[in-house]
Amino acid sequence: MEVEKDAIQHPRAEEPMSFASKTSSLQAYNMFVFRNPLHPEFFRIEGRKRIAYGGYDFEAWVLRGGHALRFQFNSTCAAEVVLEQMEPGIEKGLVTTLPCAGERDHEEHLNDEVTYITSMQTETLSDHLYMSTYNEMMDHAREFDCLLTEWTDEAGKPNLSLLDMQRYAGEVHVQGYHLRSDCGLVLRTQTIFQINEEE
Repeated sequence: MEVEKDAIQHPRAEEPMSFASKTSSLQAYNMFVFRNPLHPEFFRIEGRKRIAYGGYDFEAWVLRGGHALRFQFNSTCAAEVVLEQMEPGIEKGLVTTLPCAGERDHEEHLNDEVTYITSMQTETLSDHLYMSTYNEMMDHAREFDCLLTEWTDEAGKPNLSLLDMQRYAGEVHVQGYHLRSDCGLVLRTQTIFQINEEE
């Protein structure tokens, strides 16, 4: 088993991102599912973790307000991206685009080897409930050594993106949490990359 984890440090509030400078609706968020690897130059990666175990290779990138996941088994690759806005030029291998608003479940049998399963839920919270959720997720991150990035927006309010991962012999489970203070958004995702058992 091989596990690598890198936390890439960036200033928390000094350099605002373009999405943090405007009020954003949760309707802007989408989940993108690919059949091929993703190139890191398309993303501003705040931290990463790699797991090689049970015959598969998995990598997670946490971004400000989003994440990217890659699962590789033999010649099969599956990738998930959650972002407010996707950069042009990375549409190759795109299987489906799922709006994140509300509650949604999706299952994709990529081939005989790998199945991809995901669900997502969004909430828009009051300031008080948002801060309570933020503090709860920070406690969770410290307890379970999650991959995360936190930053403050131009209004001085805290934001958080967090990935919690569990590895098993034939699958990886990933819980994603993205908290955006400008619109009180809490986006939760649960994803499983699963190697299909031979019949």
